[in-house]
Amino acid sequence: MIITRTPFRMSFFGGGTDFPDFYKQHGGSVISTTFDKYCYLTVRHLPRFFEYTSQIVYSRTESVKNVDDIEHPAVREAMKYLDMHELRISYDADLPARSGLGTSSSFAVGLLNAFYALKGKYADKRKLADDAIYLERELCKESGGVQDQIAASFGGLNRIVFNADGYEVEPIIISPERKEALNDNLMLFFTGFSRFSSDIQKGTESVIKDKSKELLEMLSLVDTAQGILTSKEKDLNEFGRLLDYTWMLKRGIESKISTNEIDVLYKQAMDAGAVGGKLLGAGGGGFLLFYVEKDKQDHVKKAMNKLLHVPFEFESGGTKVIYYDPESFVMRSDNE
Repeated sequence: MIITRTPFRMSFFGGGTDFPDFYKQHGGSVISTTFDKYCYLTVRHLPRFFEYTSQIVYSRTESVKNVDDIEHPAVREAMKYLDMHELRISYDADLPARSGLGTSSSFAVGLLNAFYALKGKYADKRKLADDAIYLERELCKESGGVQDQIAASFGGLNRIVFNADGYEVEPIIISPERKEALNDNLMLFFTGFSRFSSDIQKGTESVIKDKSKELLEMLSLVDTAQGILTSKEKDLNEFGRLLDYTWMLKRGIESKISTNEIDVLYKQAMDAGAVGGKLLGAGGGGFLLFYVEKDKQDHVKKAMNKLLHVPFEFESGGTKVIYYDPESFVMRSDNE
């Protein structure tokens, strides 16, 4: 049996510049962090007492005799990609799926990590990120950028830089005190709305050429944001103001990124004292993140009392195997 734990991520700046169509021409860069909310995957070989040969438990339960009959695309394609058979896969998570936190990519990374471990093979963080990108974007044909898989694999507060040759993960060097202050000034709220990010990403992908001016400006903000974080002299509140500005830019890229309900919620938080914020992920629903000074946080909580407030702490470990007990496995013959 293998159990993996993979963090979710929040992306601050540069979202959209991680689409290959954009960064292969202009370059791309994002600032994101993982935090202490995780998805857990338990993978073991299925005992041979059942009529089915594999079982996958997530928001539903699938029991199948053939890998091709699995309806969950990531599980089906990952099992075929790594030649996995006769498995019981169980998924659990601290936060809901389709909520703007890179949950599907965390699932993909954690699943691949478990599969490699079950086969007795070590896969480093770059291998897991690359394989998860290939799984989601090529094998599953899902639209979107490639930052989520990298963030979930590597973990931590990073600047991820994209170019025609690939990507580099650059940890943001920041004092522990300043990092703690940033963490303390961020508030996360669940809107209650969920959506398939791939549906919105298709729209974003289709307008990238027309919105290159906005994306280039969003790209330039990554440098500014990193400068705020790493400087001892700059007011950390500028990070919050920059979040507000990048959110205004992002809203202009594709109409489905925001909704009237989200706009109302955002204004309520800003009127209550938030310095800035943004909707996390592709848009359309999920989690709202706000930068709020400590003395204003009670006001913002009161203004957002219809939403669930989710306290969190940054984490830096990325995906991990937290239980490792590999099994010997011989595939059953056709007449069994």
